[in-house]
Amino acid sequence: MKVLAAMSGGVDSAVAAARAVDAGHEVVGVHLALSRMPGTLRTGSRGCCTIEDSRDAWRACEKLGIPYYTWDFSERFKEDVVDDFVAEYAAGRTPNPCMRCNERIKFAALLEKALALGFDAVCTGHYAQVVRTDDGSLELHRAADWAKDQSYVLGVLTAEQLERCLFPLAETPSKDLVRAEAAERGLSVAAKPDSHDICFIPDGDTRGWLNERIDMTEGTILDTEGNELGTHAGAQAFTVGQRKGLNIGRPAPDGRPRFVLEVRPKDNTVVVGSKEMLAVDRIVGIRPSWAGAALAEEATGEWFDCHLQVRAHGDTVPARARVGLPSADSTADGTADSTQAPDGGTWVIELDEPLTGVAPGQTAVLYRGTRVLGQSTIDTAVNMARVA
Repeated sequence: MKVLAAMSGGVDSAVAAARAVDAGHEVVGVHLALSRMPGTLRTGSRGCCTIEDSRDAWRACEKLGIPYYTWDFSERFKEDVVDDFVAEYAAGRTPNPCMRCNERIKFAALLEKALALGFDAVCTGHYAQVVRTDDGSLELHRAADWAKDQSYVLGVLTAEQLERCLFPLAETPSKDLVRAEAAERGLSVAAKPDSHDICFIPDGDTRGWLNERIDMTEGTILDTEGNELGTHAGAQAFTVGQRKGLNIGRPAPDGRPRFVLEVRPKDNTVVVGSKEMLAVDRIVGIRPSWAGAALAEEATGEWFDCHLQVRAHGDTVPARARVGLPSADSTADGTADSTQAPDGGTWVIELDEPLTGVAPGQTAVLYRGTRVLGQSTIDTAVNMARVA
């Protein structure tokens, strides 16, 4: 099989490519240049797609004896990931750029180009498993090493894309074994730190970065009763669950910390309240997609049991979900659901246990056991008792 190995310059993608070679595939390595002005060097574990990363990817390919290329995807990355990130924050939502990168760059633009060039599959260093069932369909599952599991950020993959994906690290029990294998193979990236945070904001100052790209204006900070508590420099710089940086100046009547409960960009206000008020038990997600075959309940509209995860390394909580209700329908608790989206419907998710700090724009990924069912973008997240 002719395989295109996506080489980030890190240890995971290098070992994944090596294993693809060992499996007898015809492997070609490619590094994606996602920035027109990459930094010369990384800062510890911050940042990626730097000149240093491209050189590490080249050295790994040279060691493995496979061809190496660099593809310029910087314009596509800017439009589909960076500009989307800015637009989502400007609308008062909290996006996950890694989800967008996987959806639109690594498993859309890259895979599309790979297939056009005659490759059969794309290989990456993600920790996740593709499982073929008895009926021949494919499912996405968690990796053997749950501590490194990356199935959450791959929840956007479709059945067609899973057919063309190779994840050679799927059954590796720990990252330490991957590093040990890299050292044994003589790969120079064996001890290279993992990258984290947002790759295009390597210093980690998201608010400062956004201030340069969104027109921020001073607005008010309100409590849940509508009382003005203070001012802020721009509502778009806040996210639900945030505690630091409120600068209210006086404590709450009970002396307890306040957290951001809601961001309202239309009137440029931020609503704050107690930590308990962050708890949500009902989520409506838009733009849903199934990671593999859809459940039978998609056609019937019935509720199905699942577990919900809203952060890349967050815990899951038991829940039940159903495909979007017509706007005139109602949920089990009798509340009308007027959030039916015309572009693909919605997922209505009711949690058995409340979650805190859930923000519009985050991604809701549904699981059943180790299987990833699919994902949707959170449009609303509420506590039904509080609403009532």
